[in-house]
Amino acid sequence: MGNRDGQRQRTGPLDGKTALVTGAGTGIGRETALMLAEAGATVVLVGRRKRVLDEVAAVIEDAGGTGLTHSTHVESADEVRELIEWTREAAGPVDILVNNAGGAGRVVDVRWTGEDEWNAVLGVNLTAVYLLTQAVLPDMLARGGGSIITISSLAALRPTLLGGAPYGAAKAGVRNFMTYLHHTFRNDLVRATCILPGEVNTPILDSRAAPPSEERRAVMVQPEDVARAVLLCATLPPRTVVEELVIAPTLVRDTSADVEASRWTGAPADARPAD
Repeated sequence: MGNRDGQRQRTGPLDGKTALVTGAGTGIGRETALMLAEAGATVVLVGRRKRVLDEVAAVIEDAGGTGLTHSTHVESADEVRELIEWTREAAGPVDILVNNAGGAGRVVDVRWTGEDEWNAVLGVNLTAVYLLTQAVLPDMLARGGGSIITISSLAALRPTLLGGAPYGAAKAGVRNFMTYLHHTFRNDLVRATCILPGEVNTPILDSRAAPPSEERRAVMVQPEDVARAVLLCATLPPRTVVEELVIAPTLVRDTSADVEASRWTGAPADARPAD
């Protein structure tokens, strides 16, 4: 999908840039895509559900921006290669990569986590970032720079049963990977930024053993808060990079009941405590 009249109707700090956002259909990805488009970028929206992506692209178009959509399993090397080739032809080389796609598993206690679930969580949260970064780096290096912004999590620093064992491990791994990129390619003007949000009011909360109430969600970090941080990192002049940014709720809530509920998800019946 693209702007209906084929002409950009506004200019902004990202005019002429191509931004690729994964997990762009909902939550942080959706808000990030909208803000980057508002700033002038041509935004490639990536996710698994094309219908949802097309809805976001329509909002971008109605506001005078340009949004393109591509359904991709970002943990698949073949699909990522095809995505980047398609993007290059449809919108040009990627100037800004936002690694936002992610998800936690259903079973969060490592005692009950199966190998398939472990691999699936690491695939979308960590392996996908490696594949996408590897795919866009050659163009960024050849063109004299670019921005790679990855949404990690405070679970990388303070892992708990809320996120689970594979999620915390993956988010810590991706934080390490972004630090590696920063130290390796900063003199090539490739900026690597890791953003570590605390609890964010996104659909991922619905999959928890004890989903938070609407009242509790209202005081969490909101998707647009994280998107504003992404926009800041993407629009700074090339001479400046935000290496790492922590964004967390101001209010600290009691999560003890949530943690206890999560502890026994997936546990065999004979391992559960007696009522």
